[in-house]
Amino acid sequence: MWQRPFLIFFLSAVIAIPALALDRPFPASAKRGTMSPAPYPQIVIEGRTRQLSPGARIWNEDNLIQMPASLRGSDLVVNYTEDAQGDIDRVWILTADEARQPIGSQTNSPAR
Repeated sequence: MWQRPFLIFFLSAVIAIPALALDRPFPASAKRGTMSPAPYPQIVIEGRTRQLSPGARIWNEDNLIQMPASLRGSDLVVNYTEDAQGDIDRVWILTADEARQPIGSQTNSPAR
């Protein structure tokens, strides 16, 4: 008897989870640019061939990890960070809504 209301509540909660999607947190050191894939471990950002660091991570528009070899397209708007050697270590491919926002409003402030 109690199972049916519980099941209805549980299913409605699971369906509502995507509506609670939060903004992706970008570090304060993130930069904005356009990216095009290149043969691994290289990547082209702002027309300049750059090196991906060992263990670099790339997140797609759905915030899922994407392998560098599976990247398609060109002039993708991205936020990215560099490591101490100047290699690219994290890349976030932006959605159209994220690309319209200035990067300053998307990054975490260093004072937090």
